[in-house]
Amino acid sequence: MSKQTKWWLILLAVTGVFSAGLALGGGVLTVQVRDGQVRATPSFLGRIVGTLHYGNQVTSLGKNGDWNEVTSARMHGWMHRSALTKSRISLQPGGRNAPLAASGDELALAGKGFNKQVESAFKTRNPQLNYAWVDRMEAMKVSPETMTQFLEQGGLSPRGGLR
Repeated sequence: MSKQTKWWLILLAVTGVFSAGLALGGGVLTVQVRDGQVRATPSFLGRIVGTLHYGNQVTSLGKNGDWNEVTSARMHGWMHRSALTKSRISLQPGGRNAPLAASGDELALAGKGFNKQVESAFKTRNPQLNYAWVDRMEAMKVSPETMTQFLEQGGLSPRGGLR
């Protein structure tokens, strides 16, 4: 076999491996939320192994449902697809940010409840409603350990597991 043929075969093999990685969910993704939690398992109840921030890039190693197995220079674990985008996000002054899959208001609502502007507009349209209990619930914090204990005591097992 000639030297040129060997190089073509090596190039073809490398291209095939790279293409297979992309088909399995591989590739570079960017964190599109302020603080994206990286978990040990593909579950919102999985142990948090670290946090990546808006604009950080990760390499996707594969998928499990709506979860991407990711790796970065700092950590390895699972992130939900809603926290990631294929677009590159520019953090330079005057740079153009990638479009998000959800609006800022939708991200705020999904992450923490109403933000101040959305809540103010809603209160203006609905002055008869009492928000005291909503405010109390928003202030409550449940640790991952407490949530895991609650699920174990209740005999509940979420998809993706607890850990």
